[in-house]
Amino acid sequence: MAAGPTTQEPRAPRAPKDPSARPSGSPGGSGPLGRRRGPRALIAAVAALALGAGGVWAFYGSDWLRAEDVKTSGTKVLTRAEVEAAAAVPLGSPLVSVDTDAIEARLLDRLPRIDAVEVSRSWPHGIDLKVTERKPVLLVEKGGKFIEVDAGGVRFATVDQPPAGVPRLVMNVSGSPSLRRFDADRLLMEAVGVTGELPRKIARDVRVVKVASYDSVTLELDRGRTVFWGSGEEGDMKARVLAALMKAEPEAGHFDVSAPTAPAASRS
Repeated sequence: MAAGPTTQEPRAPRAPKDPSARPSGSPGGSGPLGRRRGPRALIAAVAALALGAGGVWAFYGSDWLRAEDVKTSGTKVLTRAEVEAAAAVPLGSPLVSVDTDAIEARLLDRLPRIDAVEVSRSWPHGIDLKVTERKPVLLVEKGGKFIEVDAGGVRFATVDQPPAGVPRLVMNVSGSPSLRRFDADRLLMEAVGVTGELPRKIARDVRVVKVASYDSVTLELDRGRTVFWGSGEEGDMKARVLAALMKAEPEAGHFDVSAPTAPAASRS
């Protein structure tokens, strides 16, 4: 008996491919290339950490970058030794940790003659101090000594000998009615303002600035000449008028510019 046609068993359906599956050698997979990335990243991280630690050590722990030298510039009356002693720079400390603001504060506090100072690091071992000293524009005589006053009205130093070319301030205001409105400090500022308005050629001839009241400022010049300035108001105009008046009346001994629109000059 002949065998009938055979039937084949049905095949099992194939499972769908996982789209996230990658070949073993593809980037990011678990193959040799993916495995090599881990050690490289670790080596780079260790190198960066070592470099950072080395930099911190170089700045703070080594002897390479420490404060060893102090350089001072700009001094005229003060000595460099005075400035550096007042600055008290912490020599031997890491340069990066030196507090430049604290050094500046010490100098301004301990040396009133200093008007401004710039403190900066000079790598690899230095601290630079650039000093600007106050300049006296008036002198107040007291007890045989002289108090220096700058253009801001600051009394900043007392000296035994008057600096050359700086006029003395004489204030006789004890009986002045203007004291009710303007105190001695305000009158001092008026005198300072007058000296600042004068042309250089005239300013260098001024020997004394006398203040009797707010409206009465008189300048005593060399060769016995005097200038009645009046108040400190309209100073710029008064300065121009005085320069022109002196040029027009070179032999005059007294000049009055208290009313700059009506100046006067006389020989006495």
